Amino acid sequence: MKFKADEIASVLQKEIEDFRGQVESNEIGRVLEVGDGIARVYGLGGAMAGEMVEFPGGVRGQVFNLEENSVGVIILGDYLKIAEGDEVKSTGQLLSVPVGDVMIGRVVDPLGNPLDGKGPILATESRPLETVAPGIAGRQPVKQPLQTGIKAVDAMTPIGRGQRELIIGDRKTGKTAVCLDTILNQKGQDVICVYVACGQRSASVAGVIEALRAHGAMDYTIVVSSPSSDPAPLQYIAPYSGAALAEYFMYQGKHTLVVYDDLSKQAIAYRQLSLLMRRPPGREAFPGDIFYCHSRLLERAAKLSDELGGGTMTALPVIETLQGDVSAYIPTNVISITDGQIYLEPDLFFAGVRPAINVGISVSRVGGNAQTKAMKNKMVAGGLRLDLAAFRELEAFAQLGTELDKETQSRLDRGYRLVALPKQPQFEPLHVADQVISIFAGTQGYFDSIPVNQVAAAAREMLAFMREQKSEVRDKLIETKELSGPLEQQLRAALEEFKKQFASKK
Repeated sequence: MKFKADEIASVLQKEIEDFRGQVESNEIGRVLEVGDGIARVYGLGGAMAGEMVEFPGGVRGQVFNLEENSVGVIILGDYLKIAEGDEVKSTGQLLSVPVGDVMIGRVVDPLGNPLDGKGPILATESRPLETVAPGIAGRQPVKQPLQTGIKAVDAMTPIGRGQRELIIGDRKTGKTAVCLDTILNQKGQDVICVYVACGQRSASVAGVIEALRAHGAMDYTIVVSSPSSDPAPLQYIAPYSGAALAEYFMYQGKHTLVVYDDLSKQAIAYRQLSLLMRRPPGREAFPGDIFYCHSRLLERAAKLSDELGGGTMTALPVIETLQGDVSAYIPTNVISITDGQIYLEPDLFFAGVRPAINVGISVSRVGGNAQTKAMKNKMVAGGLRLDLAAFRELEAFAQLGTELDKETQSRLDRGYRLVALPKQPQFEPLHVADQVISIFAGTQGYFDSIPVNQVAAAAREMLAFMREQKSEVRDKLIETKELSGPLEQQLRAALEEFKKQFASKK
């Protein structure tokens, strides 16, 4: 067999011409020490703050501290699998989470890994956990209401799409219940919800997921779960992960709602990491940048300008107080960042007023802009807040034991009924039209002849009566969203008719 040298030479020359050398370069460091969810790594001289690094076995970490001779890394996974001397590879990428429609209805950890046993998530896109919030030019005023279905909230502390409304109160006062009812009320409203469970007991998180599933809310909800059994780094990044998932839909022009339950636990996880990393402690041993930790998260909630698609992201951060101390460090921080707060009071909760909203301390800085004209009417929400404020004053005065004149006594009696009226069982959010009808009936004295302990039952019967026998009035209210002259007269006539029916049943 003869070799043709020129043929071989031409083939070799062609191969050399077509050769495209791909050289992969990775910076490799080594673990100096590891423990409590953090590692000190030597040799990553080019590492960036917030960069993702990889440990053996696929465990990921995030660069947290850049020091003179080493890099502090928080470990996002089981740190017990990592040993001193292990290799650490830099990736040159920021920490990201998978996003997209495939995430809806799933329960995931803060890194986007499924926890619900429904198989892998085949997402085609990912989004960095930390992104810059839209600037002033990229936003527009909050005007569109986000109905919670809770009478006390929608009437007195309304929430708009794109707003940040803080839910604050002691433990076991119904903070999560308010958030869950708000999520349930978004059914059919074209709002994608993200529920971030941060630092909760695993049993509580399972209960929330079951409640969402039972009421059909998982069809439009993503749950990001980082229970108290998770390492501190995962609890710290969980809210940012939830924000990234919601932001993806917001920038597509859709409406989203994010619940951070709760940021007190995230702050404690961040404090733990910072102290382990030897960052200087400040007030209550929290690091100096704890305010920035929460502000950069909550500033991402916005109503985008029309040029950016007009999408919205509404944030409901939850903060747990100790013994009602609203002036503690973390509560005051988050109060100053948000656009209002709903304060849940233990005394009201144990007195049977549920949701236990303290109307005096609770406020919405968007106010009437986030209400329909019917709800804003002075005979509905406007009248309710003023009547309740006047009632609180009169109640304090009446406790002195002085004899009251007839008018003052009647105002007191109506006040007791107005306190009973916003009481609402959990998992029963109301349509805004039903809220308007029941509050109108209360402020206009249609419940004055009904005993206080029967007001809630009477309100339920009244709404059933309006749906079944006076549906045309209710439908007109839903259509116009305004309680104008002729409609008001029709509503008054319907309520008079119901009053007679209810009285005849006794």
